[in-house]
Amino acid sequence: MVAGPRDSDPFALAWAFVGIAAALGVLACSARWRRAGAWLALALLGQTASLALYVAGPHVSYHHYRLEHSTWLTATIASVLAAQALLVGVGLVRHATELRAALQRALPGWRLLAGGALALAAAAKISRPAERSALEFALALALQLVALGNLALAVRALTPDALRGFGSGFERVLGPPSASPEPGGLDAFAWCTAGAACALAALLNVAVYERVPHVPDEVVYLLHARYFAAGRLWLDPPPVPAAFDLDLMLLDGDKWYCPVPPGWPAVLALGVRAGVPWLVNPLLGGASVLAAYALFRELGDRRGARMGSVLLAASPWFTFLNVSFMTHSLTLACTLLAALGVARSRRTGSVGWAALAGAAIGVVALVRPLDGMLLALALGVWSLGWGGARLRWAPLAALVACTALVGGLTLLYNAALTGDARNFPIQHYVDLVYGPGKNGMGFGPEKGLGWSGLDPWPGHSPAEALVTAQFNLFGLGAETFGWGMGSLVFVWVWLLGARWSRTDRALAAFALLIVGSSLFYWFNGGPDFGARYWYLAFVPCVWLSVSGLRALVERGFDVARVTSFAACAVLLASTTWIPWRAIDKYRGYRGVERIELEHSDQLRNALVLVVGARHPEYAAAALLGEFDWTGERPVVAWLRDLETLNALIERFPGRTIWLLEAGRTHGPVDLEQARLAARRSRAAAAADRAGDEDGTR
Repeated sequence: MVAGPRDSDPFALAWAFVGIAAALGVLACSARWRRAGAWLALALLGQTASLALYVAGPHVSYHHYRLEHSTWLTATIASVLAAQALLVGVGLVRHATELRAALQRALPGWRLLAGGALALAAAAKISRPAERSALEFALALALQLVALGNLALAVRALTPDALRGFGSGFERVLGPPSASPEPGGLDAFAWCTAGAACALAALLNVAVYERVPHVPDEVVYLLHARYFAAGRLWLDPPPVPAAFDLDLMLLDGDKWYCPVPPGWPAVLALGVRAGVPWLVNPLLGGASVLAAYALFRELGDRRGARMGSVLLAASPWFTFLNVSFMTHSLTLACTLLAALGVARSRRTGSVGWAALAGAAIGVVALVRPLDGMLLALALGVWSLGWGGARLRWAPLAALVACTALVGGLTLLYNAALTGDARNFPIQHYVDLVYGPGKNGMGFGPEKGLGWSGLDPWPGHSPAEALVTAQFNLFGLGAETFGWGMGSLVFVWVWLLGARWSRTDRALAAFALLIVGSSLFYWFNGGPDFGARYWYLAFVPCVWLSVSGLRALVERGFDVARVTSFAACAVLLASTTWIPWRAIDKYRGYRGVERIELEHSDQLRNALVLVVGARHPEYAAAALLGEFDWTGERPVVAWLRDLETLNALIERFPGRTIWLLEAGRTHGPVDLEQARLAARRSRAAAAADRAGDEDGTR
């Protein structure tokens, strides 16, 4: 393991000051409950230190502990964690009898060992060599147990007066518990929570993501949206294809297009037309919170709905996907809307809500076809009476018809691009670029695109499916809520120690459907934005976490203490995990920084040549051009090699040559300077091809 690329960057640890400031703030504000405040401050410092122990950074990799380094930074971090473990250990020993009784109430007998095994399975990512991986799992679980014990001691130390105050405050904000669902509309709490989630994602998009795509997929999503916004289904072929080579763009005869499904680019095109494409996903995130709140009220009480919406809005996984230009925010929003429509229609018999649900399922199919199929299957079974009341015939017919009508638009799109309604453009692209059958579902030696860095073995087998599933389980346990004790702790409590309601079983079955279907695909989605191929399992995780909290109350734990425990966990994630991910990972993610061409008359009718690799250099600059080969606007092309340079000069005679290197323009330059730059680009392109082969492009 090598040091992260930001170990020498003084700004890289700026996020840690947020956690330290939060710890000092807790101490300053806890005069009336000093011991509890001291324990909470220690938990903040401990989680800050445990995150600083990770090697993560903005490159494409999962985070791992820096076990091989003995620098002053590592020694300082280890000292903080050792002090936390010692203090927490002493505190737990002093209350050992009480602790044993609490554990027996929460998870009696074998359930406690099973919970520990589940926590261990999600604590770290399997890696090589096995000895190092085992050590990392042990360290991760130990730190999670210390964090769990630390929070337990903080909540235990609350004085009776403080506990009564917190309890009454939670009841005013969240409402009293109820034994039955409390359907209702959106209230001020829902709007405020949704507004906060939207504002946080928008702020991080501007301040950290710089309003530009960073992942190769995001680049072509935005390009796709641009030509959709211009009323086109494809672009004219580039005059020098090698100079405009972007991942996920296909030159197919007289058509040059992005082969991904059209749903997300069509919605993103609305943001392009409005001039704010970067704001689309934050707005969809806010819409998801509103839809989740309404859905949770259909399925449970108002208190559970409010707790669930807070967990959703405060989730780092949710937040950073809303910061991105990826497809998943739209998929989640439509999934929640579809489930809400079915739930409302089951209760009221409304045909309109059922039709809206069908349209939302159809949109999911236009964005991510497999997710759309799974969602249609799950909500179809739910509509027929499993896990609740059966839909009447008229709403059921509306649900099916609207799903088919909207989802069927993809067949027209397929026919327009590939000439065959059954041939999806993305499958056509993979078959042409990588070979037939390599991207299909199922097992076999031919599966996969050769990304050895992210795909453990050639081909795809059941054994590899289990390994990549563990990668995603690790992502789920880490990113879902960003809790130092593990994000799934209350899901395990529900699984092992709760009475399962019909709704619990239905949502758990949906999560298993998402997870199980992913096992048949050769790629798990990689480390970009967590376990993103499992993203539709996020809402079940939120719901089941609330059910786990409720189960603790049913087993005799004080409701104010349980709620305080969850509130402290959210506070810790908000002040440590989110700043850490924002600054350490997504600032300059994948080497992409915002680039702007100078507004200069000299660049009119210029040929701007991007020096470097296809990604990140050309991918970061490609959207600066308009892909208009005849106007006076500058043409932005990739200076791939000398052959490409000669072809560009022949195709665009008379244009002044500028170089775009290291994010800055230089020029005009003469032909010899351009040739020297082409040699530098050729070397970078060779490194980029190596990155393609190991999946770290």
